[in-house]
Amino acid sequence: MLADRYPSASLPALLLDRTDWHPFPRAAERAAWEALPDSVRQAHVQRGERALAEPWEVLPATVFLDFVRTGDRARYERLRDVRRGKLADLVIAECVEGRGRFVDAIVDGVWLTCEETYWGLPAHVGVQRAGAGLPDVTEPTVDLFAGETVSLLAWTLYLLEPQLAAVSPLVPARIVLEAQRRVLEPCLARDDFWWMGFAGRRVNNWNPWCNSNWLAAALLLETDPARRAAAVAKSMRSLDCFIEPYPRDGGCDEGPGYWGRAGASLFECLELLHSASNGAIDVYGEPLIQAMGSYICRVQIAGRYFVNFADAPAMTVPAPGVAFRYGQRSGDPDLVALGAWAARELDIWSRGVGDSIQRRLPLLFALDELAAVTPAEPLPRDAWFGQIQVMVARDRAGSSAGLCVAAKGGHNGESHNHNDVGNFVVYVDGAPALVDAGVERYTAKTFSGRRYEIWTMQSAYHNLPTIGGVQQAPGEQYAARAVEYRSDDGEASLQLDLGGAYPEAAHLDAWVRRVTLRRGAAVEITDRFVLRQAPPELALALLTPSEVEVEPNRVRLLPRPLGDGRLSARATMELPPGLVPRVETIELTDAGLARVWGQRLFRIWLIWTAPPLAGEWKLRIAPGGR
Repeated sequence: MLADRYPSASLPALLLDRTDWHPFPRAAERAAWEALPDSVRQAHVQRGERALAEPWEVLPATVFLDFVRTGDRARYERLRDVRRGKLADLVIAECVEGRGRFVDAIVDGVWLTCEETYWGLPAHVGVQRAGAGLPDVTEPTVDLFAGETVSLLAWTLYLLEPQLAAVSPLVPARIVLEAQRRVLEPCLARDDFWWMGFAGRRVNNWNPWCNSNWLAAALLLETDPARRAAAVAKSMRSLDCFIEPYPRDGGCDEGPGYWGRAGASLFECLELLHSASNGAIDVYGEPLIQAMGSYICRVQIAGRYFVNFADAPAMTVPAPGVAFRYGQRSGDPDLVALGAWAARELDIWSRGVGDSIQRRLPLLFALDELAAVTPAEPLPRDAWFGQIQVMVARDRAGSSAGLCVAAKGGHNGESHNHNDVGNFVVYVDGAPALVDAGVERYTAKTFSGRRYEIWTMQSAYHNLPTIGGVQQAPGEQYAARAVEYRSDDGEASLQLDLGGAYPEAAHLDAWVRRVTLRRGAAVEITDRFVLRQAPPELALALLTPSEVEVEPNRVRLLPRPLGDGRLSARATMELPPGLVPRVETIELTDAGLARVWGQRLFRIWLIWTAPPLAGEWKLRIAPGGR
């Protein structure tokens, strides 16, 4: 889509010269900054003042070693994130105020950052020849956060170069030196960074995320026109490795939480290319690019709840500026309205604009346009992503009232995979009834050979059957079969054979599941199975945040306060005869999960003892109940 249409030989003529490219007002252009809404300006000055009052975090070598010593990623990442966030807040505060009050602190932050041995994370340093542990300063490697760092410094220099040079001309020079050494030169010289897509490994959100930051740094900092054009050409070839295999319906198999760094980061790349070529590089009319944007509108359940298969959290808010501007470029009014909703949800008018500088700047200078849009949750009645096999259906379009169900097929080798073929979630009046827990904070185990030891990754902690103790297995070969989706005014359904997701030890010929929303009435789950060898029992797991009351042939779900003060759903589940319910409490020790669900989830086991070789059960979930 990019490299063939805009070949490298054409780029010197297409790209604006570095000195002519002016994507945003610089700090010295006071009229633009002073025209920002007073409340937003005040919020950013206050963020800068808070940053001034806080000391710079230290990044000790022994904390970097946590990853190999204990598997912990959080301690180092928190220190690093605080340091990067502080610098970004100081930079925007100085641009807004323009009095020089924050400049010395910005210089401190820039110098500290340039003195860091490694800009990436301990979890990512293992690609160096030295392996995991402390980083080897002689081999700069580019991961997500080396990219985020070079982008932060590049935009800092773009906005404040005269102010930094007034402190010392060595400060701007140091930014350029470190950017070249750590990111620009390695990205141009090497083809083996897996995220580029040139080494044969399947790419994911890393590709557009890394490219968005590499592109920004190359366009802003590279003074050699030939090298600048070469970097853009190579980045576009890399982006094609992400775009080309992407599902044509825009479905993101990493989930909505990762859309913010998949489709959304691709948009940032396309915006950089569009801006730096004065609009000559433009693929916004492509149906795939439009579908990748609209995906995030189609998987919203209600408010901050989104369909969270894979490693996505159940609650998220899309980056408001990205959603808003993506919708403008692609001509999608729903995406525009969702961006305005996200801005209101995050209260940017009184709290200021968060995220990276690369995302703050476009939103700050689009606030007038944003304020003119009526915020809305589009909530389409039906969505079907045929390539990733995800269905979303609700009682009626534009409303979270009543029932909403989502279900998936797919396979167990997806990016950020959970063993969850056939899983489903149910919400009632926008509140969670049956859920996907999400994922705990990442550790060394998360992306290792021990990933499926983690409970959130296992099929037994999803709304799925366990067959004589045998769960689903990981790998692309463990996949849904015979997938059929249907939708009309009365109902929507997804039928699939999830038997292919289980290993031979399950002795399973077929497990045909049909998830049906009967609009305005109930969600029905029908399972039909054929076994080669009967197990001692079949067990269907159902995960809920609601309090559970068990009655004969019925389970009632009762509202309970969750981590953010919202309530879980009230619903009634009619059980098939012969299935015996048992309820377990899952205590949540992970802070991220607890913020969504509170201190616990409940797993309802429905047990069929001594099942036949072939059988069927039906579960009906309806709103209400005492």
